[in-house]
Amino acid sequence: MDLRVIGVLLLIPLLDAMLLAVLATTLPLTWIVALVVLTALVGMLLVRAEGRHTLSRIQRKAASGDLPTDELIDGALLLVAGAMFLTPGLVTDFVALLLALPPTRYPIRLGVKRFVVTPYVDAKTGGFASGNVYVGGFPNDGGDDVDGDTVDVGPDGYRTVDDDERGQPGDS
Repeated sequence: MDLRVIGVLLLIPLLDAMLLAVLATTLPLTWIVALVVLTALVGMLLVRAEGRHTLSRIQRKAASGDLPTDELIDGALLLVAGAMFLTPGLVTDFVALLLALPPTRYPIRLGVKRFVVTPYVDAKTGGFASGNVYVGGFPNDGGDDVDGDTVDVGPDGYRTVDDDERGQPGDS
């Protein structure tokens, strides 16, 4: 895993603890606990509703024969949001809210698709899944065409299966 991702994952609980410490100096402890529990409950209800909606979209796409790529990414983001809502803290609840709401989940899904899913799938399939395939012959084959120029071999430079059936090219 990338060190930046680990850093962000460690930064969120640190910010959570710092915010709760600041709030503890200004608000009564019961209000802070009630606020954390309330945001978790409301968030879980939101994740549950969005999860049902996403599941129905997955079923609709699968029934029509389309790949539910965006819906599966949405489902994964909602799963992460649900785990973050269950984690006590206001910063994690805010990040989970960003993952749970459709208007903010859309750009996050585009980023996940571009920077996580596509490179992973390209690495596993050699570029075939995204169409990022080298189609100009054999790359780095060490042949005469190193500088990109086309080499003309002439009409007698190769044979095909049809040539074997009809005789040599040029024979009449």
